[in-house]
Amino acid sequence: MVLRVVKIGGNIIEDTQRLDVFLASFAALPGAKILVHGGGKIATELAEKLGIPQNVVDGRRVTDENTLRIAVMVYGGWANKQIVAKLQALGCPALGVCGADGDLLRAHKRKHATINYGWVGDIDTVNAPLLDRWLGQGLTPVVAPLSHDGHGQLLNTNADTIALEIAQALSHAFHVELLYGFEKSGVLLDVNNSDSRIASLTFDHYKQLKAQGVITEGMIPKLENAFSALKKGVLKVIIGQAENLTQMVAGEDGTTIVWDRE
Repeated sequence: MVLRVVKIGGNIIEDTQRLDVFLASFAALPGAKILVHGGGKIATELAEKLGIPQNVVDGRRVTDENTLRIAVMVYGGWANKQIVAKLQALGCPALGVCGADGDLLRAHKRKHATINYGWVGDIDTVNAPLLDRWLGQGLTPVVAPLSHDGHGQLLNTNADTIALEIAQALSHAFHVELLYGFEKSGVLLDVNNSDSRIASLTFDHYKQLKAQGVITEGMIPKLENAFSALKKGVLKVIIGQAENLTQMVAGEDGTTIVWDRE
């Protein structure tokens, strides 16, 4: 049985027209599906309005106490429930959750030799049996990018990584396809030229483009996650424009990630 795990970011969530186009395509996908969403851009804008400085290192948000509160409000609140409500209107029985709900995503506070990321979580376990039960009941989980440590502490967790971990955890029970939807048509050789889309990207080519500075910032963790997913049992990974979800599923758009190593 095919399961599609789809991730979208804050750029599309804040654009009502683009979000509606994407959600219509997502709701129409046949079979089992899970939606993981971010919201970093929205959180950044709210933090700026509140005068709370933000710091992002290698595409990862440094999360102090105030930033965590904003993340919970935006990710687990406004963004998650807006998406859920719109999916209900499309006849898709969505269930909005974060990693603390049902002990879905347990994590530990990130440890780094030189950088203090604050309240950022790296996932330890995914409650795959719970997801399996929800899917078996015909529900579509909509997962906000928050986890918890089992001791009452919420943790800000990268949505790309959550999508990866969920896809891997369910790969034993499903034929999992992982789709990363964002604002570009795929991985581009020139970020300002949509016609420079790379149709397929191998690991060696990725390393070359990263060394040349063609692939930078937020795309790095996205691609690292994509290659990791293929190594660990996910059958297919595609990165492309969220509104073109139907074409991505059909293999007609986006960048297909290819693991070319033993």
